[in-house]
Amino acid sequence: MKTILTSMLIVIWLYGCDHSQVTKTFVPSNEDSVEVIKVINNVFGWAVTKNFDLFFNSIANDSDFISVTPYARVKFGFNEVKNDTAFWASPNFKAISHEVKDLKLNFSKDGSIAWFYCVVNDYNSWKDQPANWENTRWTGVLEKREGKWRVVQQHFSWAH
Repeated sequence: MKTILTSMLIVIWLYGCDHSQVTKTFVPSNEDSVEVIKVINNVFGWAVTKNFDLFFNSIANDSDFISVTPYARVKFGFNEVKNDTAFWASPNFKAISHEVKDLKLNFSKDGSIAWFYCVVNDYNSWKDQPANWENTRWTGVLEKREGKWRVVQQHFSWAH
């Protein structure tokens, strides 16, 4: 009898719940996916024309931005990245192209966060000598801020 009463109370409670409050899983639109992939590519693509604005508009413009490179260099915050551009601005550095392979992209349930994994090849030269990143693992997190996707965290590593 106690089990029947408990079951009835649960059914009554379920019917009485406001189902409009149930969290719905976000299904990314093609537009969101395309925009996130574009931003991911802009993190490298800007360098061919040295379009720093394209790069700076692809990452979070605040102190929370984090970038970790295979050289054990960690950048905390937008200003630290912005103030460390001498290498790329140098006429000795020439970006040739890049490719993103094996991209795995996921979105949060509310659609405000995206995270990814890929392998990137970044072809460059320094003083006419190759300065490439090849088969570099890249993971990152993007956040949609004021309608724009921005990289807020990224980590690069080489497989050993």
